Amino acid sequence: VQLVESGGGLVQAGGSLRLSCAVSGGAFPDYRMGWFRQAPGKEREVVAGISRTGIHEYYADSGKGRFTISRDNAKSTVWLQMDNLKPEDTAVYYCAAAKRAYDYNLIAKYDYWGQGTQVTVTV
Repeated sequence: VQLVESGGGLVQAGGSLRLSCAVSGGAFPDYRMGWFRQAPGKEREVVAGISRTGIHEYYADSGKGRFTISRDNAKSTVWLQMDNLKPEDTAVYYCAAAKRAYDYNLIAKYDYWGQGTQVTVTV
């Protein structure tokens, strides 16, 4: 199973980015999906998660009201729309797939990971 993120970049504070994660080689509709981020010197943390059908969404406090996760099972793709970005959102963002439905923030329960995409937010 391969996960490929795209859409990262450099943006000014208050701006928006839309991250994409294309999944291949597996049964995408069977996976719970999550977005994570890791800033320099910090641990990887959950940003958002979405259930297999897309009905249920989870957001960490850091992104509530600003980030939106979505998925299209026909396209085997999950997105993270990030609005009103802040400098503290600067990090490498990763998508991950879980074969089983554990809590979204349990990093160790995700089975597959992408290589990450850099998001840098300037003041």
